Amino acid sequence: MLEIKIRTKDNIVILDLVGKIDVNAANFIEVVGQCLREGWCNLLCNFEEVEVVDYMGISVLVIAYKEVVNNNGRMKFTNIPAHLKNIFSISGLDAVIDLYATEEVALNSFQEDKIIEKIKKLQLRRRFKRLPIDIKIELKDKYETCCLKGDILNLSAVGAYIFGCSQFKLGDELIIKFKLLPTQEEIKLQAKVVWLSDKQFQPHLHPGMGVEFCNLSSSVQEKLIEFIERNLSFMSFDE
Repeated sequence: MLEIKIRTKDNIVILDLVGKIDVNAANFIEVVGQCLREGWCNLLCNFEEVEVVDYMGISVLVIAYKEVVNNNGRMKFTNIPAHLKNIFSISGLDAVIDLYATEEVALNSFQEDKIIEKIKKLQLRRRFKRLPIDIKIELKDKYETCCLKGDILNLSAVGAYIFGCSQFKLGDELIIKFKLLPTQEEIKLQAKVVWLSDKQFQPHLHPGMGVEFCNLSSSVQEKLIEFIERNLSFMSFDE
């Protein structure tokens, strides 16, 4: 059986692998799953002491990698011995999973990923205009068990500011529904709470929260963009 030593550094789990990754290495999948259940989403696998990876072992690695990705995590490999690089290349694994020559470079890459993600989010938000407006809205938790009312005071194609609701916390997942004028077409969206107003410093915005739309289809986003552009043009005309 594959020996796995676990350590952590900078909120990253490092799995030091020792021995053979083959049909008897199912414990690798189990260890990865346990890490994910405990909240560790960034995993670095150290292959320095791996003797063999056969084609069944490749399947084991792929199953574990998919589980990490499906849980919004990252898995990377480091210290790949020369005798393993060929099988990684033939199997195409090196085209899917990031491989790094040293542990230090691999660890730094996780931090670089965070910076790149932040930049991409900022760029995405800047692409979409924000519309100050007052739209009545219905909110439910992700299980759709409770129904609350609020007002959208600021709308974009990627999120909104909702006023009049203080029951939710950061990270809560919501179902929101509202109608777009003049067609009265009902829009139903999944959203996540990403910001809460501060009563002391933002009394005019309290209670309220910023939400980010999730799993948004391109067709619905286009409707939001069209609605926002049309209303912004009306505002410019009125001015």
